[in-house]
Amino acid sequence: MENNQNPQDGNLNINLNEMVAAGVYCNLALVNHSPSEFVLDFIQLMPGVQQANVRSRVILAPLHAKRVLTALQQNIANYEQQFGEIKEVEPFVVGQNNVQA
Repeated sequence: MENNQNPQDGNLNINLNEMVAAGVYCNLALVNHSPSEFVLDFIQLMPGVQQANVRSRVILAPLHAKRVLTALQQNIANYEQQFGEIKEVEPFVVGQNNVQA
């Protein structure tokens, strides 16, 4: 994986390999933190199955976690401006029988 930054122009070259580019589907995220880091677990939860699999874990420094939050807020605002409001549903609580249409 190549990751070069040119200090003169501030450009960052990022290499995205095919396996990572394919992505993984997740429908549940858990966020935890300590004084030094945020841990984001992205989980695929299948209906009627008691076992959920963590598909990806991302560990961030607090500053980067805040930058991700800002980027998500900006992108959600842009999305809603283009496609309409994202409707929220009742929060999912692990262990409860959640019925969604």
